[in-house]
Amino acid sequence: MKNLFLFTLGLLLSFSASSQILNPVKWSYAAKKISKTEAVLYLKASIQNGWHIYSQNIADGGPVKTSFSFKLAKDYKLNGKTIEPKAIIKFEKSFEMNVSYFEKAVIFQQKIKLIGPQALVKGTLEFMACDDHQCLPPENVEFSIPVS
Repeated sequence: MKNLFLFTLGLLLSFSASSQILNPVKWSYAAKKISKTEAVLYLKASIQNGWHIYSQNIADGGPVKTSFSFKLAKDYKLNGKTIEPKAIIKFEKSFEMNVSYFEKAVIFQQKIKLIGPQALVKGTLEFMACDDHQCLPPENVEFSIPVS
C-alpha cells in the first residue's frame, strides 16, 4: 500500500512539473518627460537566464521579431520609430540564418510628442522567447504607460 501511494505521488508530481507554464520574460514600463512637449517611453524586457527574445530587425523567414503597436490618441503622437540597443547576432540552425536577439534584459525606447500636459500611451507588443532547446509560441502583451 505504501509503495502504491509513493508511486501515485511521484506520478502526480511529474505531471505537475511537466505542465508548468513557462514565462521567461517579464515586461515593465516607464516614461520620462524630456521637455514640456516631448517624452521617452521605456519598455523593458527582463529575461530569465538561458532565454532570449528577438530584435525588431529580423529578416523574413526567421523567428517572430519583437514589435510594438501604439494606439492612436489625441494627447500624443509618435516621434520616430521604436529604438533598441545593439543586439547579439548569431547563426541559428533552426532558422538557418543569422538572427539578432537579446539576453538577460533589453530596454526599447519610443519618443513621443505630447499634445497636452499628460498622456496615457496604450498599445500591444509581440515577442517570442527561445532557449537552446525550444521556442515558446509568440505572445501578445497589452501595455499602458502614463506620462505626466
